[in-house]
Amino acid sequence: MALIRTRLAALEPDLLDIDDESHLHAGHAGAEGGASHFRVRIVSPRFAGLTPVARHRLVYHQLADLIPFPIHALALDTPAFKE
Repeated sequence: MALIRTRLAALEPDLLDIDDESHLHAGHAGAEGGASHFRVRIVSPRFAGLTPVARHRLVYHQLADLIPFPIHALALDTPAFKE
């Protein structure tokens, strides 16, 4: 989780919550070898004026080399930034 937090710091988030949900996927093929499942809620001024897809792309860009290992699954909540 620390690596995810470090990578997403580049988006200057006002809010960043990261939940490791790997325990909910025990026995799942994607969890083999230690790959993890995360749920991330991030609010950032960098999201201002962006569509939900564009917000997700920004997050995935920061984490791209971590997928599919050590991150197997990533659930994103990226609400629009409100000033």
